[in-house]
Amino acid sequence: MQNSTGTIRNVRIPACLSSAPAVPAGPDDLLSCDLLIGGGTLADILPAGTAPAEMPDILDGRGRIVLPLFADIHTHLDKSFIWDRTPNPDGTFAGAIGAVDRDREAFWTPDDVQARMEFSLRCAWGHGTGFLRTHLDTMGAHGEAVWPLFRDMQARWAGRIALQAVSLVMLERYLDPESVRIAQAVAETPGGMLGAVIMHDNVTSDRLDALFGLAEEYGCDLDLHVDENGFPDGTALEQIAEKAISRRFQGKIVCGHCCSLSRQDSGRQKDIVARVRDSGIGIVSLPTCNLYLQDRKHGATPFWRGVTLVHELAAAGVPVMFASDNVRDPFFPYGDYDMLDVFSRCVRIAQLDSPVGNWPESVTTRPARWMGHNTMLRSGGGADFILTDARTMNEMLSRPGAGRRLMRDGQFIEPGIPDYDQLSTGQ
Repeated sequence: MQNSTGTIRNVRIPACLSSAPAVPAGPDDLLSCDLLIGGGTLADILPAGTAPAEMPDILDGRGRIVLPLFADIHTHLDKSFIWDRTPNPDGTFAGAIGAVDRDREAFWTPDDVQARMEFSLRCAWGHGTGFLRTHLDTMGAHGEAVWPLFRDMQARWAGRIALQAVSLVMLERYLDPESVRIAQAVAETPGGMLGAVIMHDNVTSDRLDALFGLAEEYGCDLDLHVDENGFPDGTALEQIAEKAISRRFQGKIVCGHCCSLSRQDSGRQKDIVARVRDSGIGIVSLPTCNLYLQDRKHGATPFWRGVTLVHELAAAGVPVMFASDNVRDPFFPYGDYDMLDVFSRCVRIAQLDSPVGNWPESVTTRPARWMGHNTMLRSGGGADFILTDARTMNEMLSRPGAGRRLMRDGQFIEPGIPDYDQLSTGQ
């Protein structure tokens, strides 16, 4: 694949996603730019209409919006695309757990898991994701097999999607001496992280100490499923933040879901948000999945959205991100690893608009930075980005499934989205 050299004229970049100080912001806080591409590099970003005339044109962007590659920081590749063979019988959280357990026992051979993970990554790749972190069920025979399988996948996808993985077990598992084997598998994996499911009814100080101690011993960051419920009388999130502070933990900590934070009284909410800020924890909200599962009462209309306090956390200086979470499995039967679709839904669910402001960072540069990558569109950076069909933020959010072009390493590519008939799920 040869690199393009020349100019992409007349495109728009959200100001929060680019360091182009010479370009003034216009409506929607968009920068109207010409992009100079050379040797796989974004050589320069100039005000629209000022690129040198002698530079050959790659294309006229006609005012279309350019985005950095998406970073999907919370997914479940090993569960994805099992809905058709093992749906959730009642749409509840407990129903999802039971269905996944049944499917894992019946179908999760290495070939089955690899095929579904490969299909998932082809979807993500086709939609413009360049960075993806997955939680891996680390239990039983699957737990033994999935980490070597993931490392093979990581190597095969290098240069297309940078992959990271997290061990997914219940918090109490880390009191078991066998948890050392989990830490070893994680530490042997580039970008591997320790993870756990932590709720109000299983969080204890000694269990957190065991988890933090292993992370410190093996030099691992933490990525945790936290408070995925509506419990109103306290949060595990606060206890995790306090443990991070008391231990002076030096690694990164991401806490996903954190739904019950919004169920606390307002005074407690402020205290917990402050502790999270002081601990340096990053928050990943997964509104699509939580909206599907939380407050489900058959025959009654759901009232609670299951969304954490994204606005209050962000206002306090806590990094807030969004991600795909589950895709076509018993926890969420929809989705396609399309982060623009995810972001559009999150804007609606969590009211991230009027104005959209810096929220585009939450699915692009911010999670990428937490994964160790600088994807800000900048002079001298990589020529890796997405050219959408939208000219305004409203157009982009109203038609997220519209066509988009991917530039990777200075070359426009068309990876396409795989057809469903290319996926065999053992039905």
